[in-house]
Amino acid sequence: MIKIAAAQSIVTADIAENAETIRRLIEMAADQGARLVNFCEGALSGYAKAQLASPDVWKSFDWRALEAERATIAETCRRRRIFAAIGCAHPLPSPHAPHNSQYIFSETGALIERYDKRYLSHSELNGWFTPGTRPVTFDVDGYRFGCLTCIEVQFPELFMEYERANVDAVLFSSYGIRSFFQIALRAHAGFNCVWISGATPAQTAHEGPAGIIDPNGKVIAHCAAEARNELALATLDRTSADCDRPLNKARPWRRAARSGAIYREKLSQ
Repeated sequence: MIKIAAAQSIVTADIAENAETIRRLIEMAADQGARLVNFCEGALSGYAKAQLASPDVWKSFDWRALEAERATIAETCRRRRIFAAIGCAHPLPSPHAPHNSQYIFSETGALIERYDKRYLSHSELNGWFTPGTRPVTFDVDGYRFGCLTCIEVQFPELFMEYERANVDAVLFSSYGIRSFFQIALRAHAGFNCVWISGATPAQTAHEGPAGIIDPNGKVIAHCAAEARNELALATLDRTSADCDRPLNKARPWRRAARSGAIYREKLSQ
């Protein structure tokens, strides 16, 4: 079993303020026994088109301040022995716009992975961000996690890709989880028999709060829509009776069905 947390944090244009919020929520998650906490898109840097008003912001963005605060977050993870996925812009050499990323810190404070959002919106491609190129997985206490961001919820093949990579859960980081996204995430969880942890900023929680969905497509934890700087916590347990059908029956059968093996066997009889 592993307990995880999805954050519903206030995001501002002030990197230091965002970092303080993130550290405080990491402490809260650790106090409640969580081994991993994920944060929304742009949680540390501020989000494009919201706190960051124009792509021109990258010309004067304080990357040194961001790097310094990133180090303080890493130290908090090390001190509290907890993993964290932090939404943040990631710089690239000029003239390229940054990646829209999730930084993955381990319980030792090491930066073990970085997921760069691959499917960007039309506006994001116009000076805001540069797309990433690969899926990312990492393991915590025997459970495997993958990462997706915002409009990637609209691409079922990305969730199916992670199912084939044997992930137990997807960490979904978004600047808002509106009702359509909430429905889609529940469907992806049920179709692929995975847990999904969705993190969102507190400012947009009225559209849909941060929460955690089980492999049946059921919401098992969520923040209140009006909550500020709060966590949704849930325990992932592959041996749970509630998860027996999706994990031990539906998921293997759907893999066989997608490969066509069970149908070829029937036809050959």
